[in-house]
Amino acid sequence: MRVLVGCERSGVVREAFRKRGHDAWSCDLVPADDGSPYHYQRDLRDLLRQAEGFWDLFIAHPECRFLCNSGVLRLYLGGKKANGPDEARWAAMREAAAFFKLCLDAKIPKICVENPVMHGYAKVLIGGIKPSQSIQPYEFGDDASKRTCLWLKGLPLLVPTNILIKEQYANQTPSGQNKLGPSPERSALRAKTYQGPADAMAAQWG
Repeated sequence: MRVLVGCERSGVVREAFRKRGHDAWSCDLVPADDGSPYHYQRDLRDLLRQAEGFWDLFIAHPECRFLCNSGVLRLYLGGKKANGPDEARWAAMREAAAFFKLCLDAKIPKICVENPVMHGYAKVLIGGIKPSQSIQPYEFGDDASKRTCLWLKGLPLLVPTNILIKEQYANQTPSGQNKLGPSPERSALRAKTYQGPADAMAAQWG
């Protein structure tokens, strides 16, 4: 299969598919963290314009910070609704939602778009399309809790492979509290796909 992994710099999903013999490529605005030659450093939208009939499977990780429920209060000045809207933040949210919808509507037979739980404004902007399922890293053998929603087209639900049962997990607690401290790489570390779900995608969708 020809597999495109959008908005991925880590190469985790790309390499999971390549190890199984698929022609998988990642794409991001920045270079690949692993220096792989199987990486497009360019705007994903350029590739999607020429996607029809070329790619078999598209897995997208569009930026979530303007769409996720955990950041909804940041749409308002000072994080308080009474202060009125932060117009720049709302504009960024509309752009992020449009990009998310572009990924979901790509002319590729099999599509998975992943994001955290969305706030209500974002749900309206993407047309009210509900996710097909939500998964946790600990359902695939990773010592972590991070609820991730998957919007699927032409693909079956991802089946858990190795469910871990613990009272508390690395990275986040079971309640979802972020355990990573501030750092320049925090955003990239939080966005990185865990190995267990990536391997499951390659095994079950490849």
